[in-house]
Amino acid sequence: MINRASRRRSVVKAITYRGIIVVLDFNGDLPAEARWPRRAGFMVISNIYMTVAYFLHERVWSGIKWGLEPQGGN
Repeated sequence: MINRASRRRSVVKAITYRGIIVVLDFNGDLPAEARWPRRAGFMVISNIYMTVAYFLHERVWSGIKWGLEPQGGN
């Protein structure tokens, strides 16, 4: 049987992920305050750690069974 994520589960996942990114961005943006090259460097680095954060977030959620609805199938 295949499980499908409920809408509520998807909303909770999106909210928890954005919360993680807000914290990471707030902490990571402090050294880059004003200069454009630093801001560009931060943009590159933040995309790397956001990708890692997303991967880890998905791995955690793959172990959480809450909000999964059985879906008919073979």
